[in-house]
Amino acid sequence: MTPGDSSSLRSMSAREVRARIRAGAVDAPTAGMADGFMQANLAILPREHAADFLAFCRANPKPCPLLGVSRAGEAGIPGVAEDLDIRTDLCGYRVYRDGRCTDRVSDIAALWRDDLVVFALGCSFSFEHALLHAGLAVRHIDCGCNVPMFKTAIPTMPRGRFSGPLVVSMRPFAPADAIRAICLSDRMPLAHGAPVHFGDPAAIGIADLQSPDYGDAVPVAAGEVPVFWACGVTPQAVLETARLPFAITHDPGHMLITDIRNADVYDLGGLVEDDSISF
Repeated sequence: MTPGDSSSLRSMSAREVRARIRAGAVDAPTAGMADGFMQANLAILPREHAADFLAFCRANPKPCPLLGVSRAGEAGIPGVAEDLDIRTDLCGYRVYRDGRCTDRVSDIAALWRDDLVVFALGCSFSFEHALLHAGLAVRHIDCGCNVPMFKTAIPTMPRGRFSGPLVVSMRPFAPADAIRAICLSDRMPLAHGAPVHFGDPAAIGIADLQSPDYGDAVPVAAGEVPVFWACGVTPQAVLETARLPFAITHDPGHMLITDIRNADVYDLGGLVEDDSISF
C-alpha cells in the first residue's frame, strides 16, 4: 500500500477493500478503512472446541461481541459479508500451534481444513468511525500506526479450557474529549462499548504505555488521559493459555472488514442468537 492509498481506502466500500486485500494490494492495519463499515476480529478453531469457545464469548461480551459464526469448513460467515473468503480476505493472520504463535501469513488457503469454525467478533476500529465523525482525533490513525494493545491483570470468565487475561486497546484524549469518546463508544456494544478503564494504567496491571504487548506505542501528551477499551485480541491471549493443537486468528490490527454498517447496530446488543448457531 502506498501512502496515497490511505484516503482512497477510507472512502471505499467494505467489499472494495476486501477485493484489494484479496489481490495482495494492501498489507497494513485496517483502522480507518471502509469508513462506516464494521470491522471484526477473528478466531478460527477446530469444531471440537467451538462450543466451549462460543460459551466463552457469551460469558465475556465486552472483549468478544459476536458478529457471526460459520459452519465447520465454510469460508463464509452468514450475515457478515457477501462474497467472503475468510482464507484470503484479511491481510494478516496468526497461526497458533499448542498455544504458541508460530507464523504470520498473508492467507490461510494452504492451512484450511474442513473442521474449522470461524468466529467474527466486534472490533474497536468500528467505533472509531463515530469518534472521527465527531471531530475527535484518534492518535494511532494520526500516527499511521497500529493501535497499542496490552494484556491486563483483569481475568476473563473461564469456560471449558478457555481462560486468560483481558486485553485492552488504548487511545489517549484530553479529559473533555475522553468523556465524549466514552459516551460515543457506549452506543456500540458490538464494538466493545464503553471503556473498561481510564487513567492510571498500573491499576489494571499495565506497567509501561510505551511497551504494548501488541500493536505500536503512541505518544501520550501531558494532560491527556489514557482510555482503555476491551479488545478482540483477548482470544489470542486466551489461546495461549488453552494451548489448542491448532488455531488461527487475525494479525492484531489487520481486521476483517464486514458489510455490516455501523449505523445499523448503534445500541444493538447482539447479532447472533444461541439457537441460530449450528457448527
